[in-house]
Amino acid sequence: MSGLSPIAEGLWTDEAKPRLIGGRLQSGQIVFPMPEGDAAQGVEPYNLSRKGTLWSFTSQDFRPKSPYEGPGEGPHDFKPYLIGYIELPGEVIVESLIVDATLNELRLGMPMEFAVVPFNAKHTTFAFRPEQRA
Repeated sequence: MSGLSPIAEGLWTDEAKPRLIGGRLQSGQIVFPMPEGDAAQGVEPYNLSRKGTLWSFTSQDFRPKSPYEGPGEGPHDFKPYLIGYIELPGEVIVESLIVDATLNELRLGMPMEFAVVPFNAKHTTFAFRPEQRA
C-alpha cells in the first residue's frame, strides 16, 4: 500500500500492527472516532483493541446516494461490499467495512481482527476481517 495515504488522518496508529484511535472521555467511556475541536476537550486518545467479535452485519448491494465516493471511478463500477458492527470488548462497538469474507461465511459473535486496506487508487481505509488462525 506504498504511496497510498489514509482516507482521514488520526483514525489509526502508524505502527507495524496498527490500531484504531478512539478517545476516553472523562467519565471513562470509550468512543470512536476520537473527537475533534471543542468536543475533544478533556478527551484522552485511546488505542483500541485490534480484535473483537462480529456484533451485526449486512451487505451493501446498491450504490449509496451522492456524494458517495467509493473505490470506483463512476456509477457503473460499483461493487457490493460488506459492512458490520464489531464489538471491541470493554471498549466500544465500531461500524466497519468487512473484508476477506463472503456474506455466507459471516456469523454473529465470530472473532474479527483489524486491518488497513486499499480504498481507492489514492487512499487506504480501515476494515475488519475474520480472525486469521495461526
